[in-house]
Amino acid sequence: MLSINPETVCQIIQLAREFHAKEEVVIPEAPDSPADDWGLQVLADHRGDMTYQFTRDLIAELETDQQVTLVALMWLGRGDFDVDDWKEALMTALEERSPHTAEYLLSTPLVADYLEEGLAMHGHSCEEPEDLRGYGIGRARKAE
Repeated sequence: MLSINPETVCQIIQLAREFHAKEEVVIPEAPDSPADDWGLQVLADHRGDMTYQFTRDLIAELETDQQVTLVALMWLGRGDFDVDDWKEALMTALEERSPHTAEYLLSTPLVADYLEEGLAMHGHSCEEPEDLRGYGIGRARKAE
């Protein structure tokens, strides 16, 4: 069971895709510096970007357990953990939690794909209703 609404995750996936699709957004595969704040450094040039701001604020407003679940979902989708190790992923995400969860997620290449895969491993998927296609609004559905 997830402590975050799958529809919220779908919204974050859509926003992350929109943000990463912009030509001026370049996220390196590996940090240039080993500092914990490398994500902040990478995103510093995008502070004025409305998609970035909205996504950052949306994630920052989530409860701690929801932010932890979001990070664990990304790790799960990236292959760092197996679905059988879900509780361990959550515990690790809680232990490594920082006040910069949004920046950490948005500075991760392919974060949208990882979140979508993690969500799928929990039996959910994101779909866009026909009447909302083109508006970037998706909703989650339980996979059959």
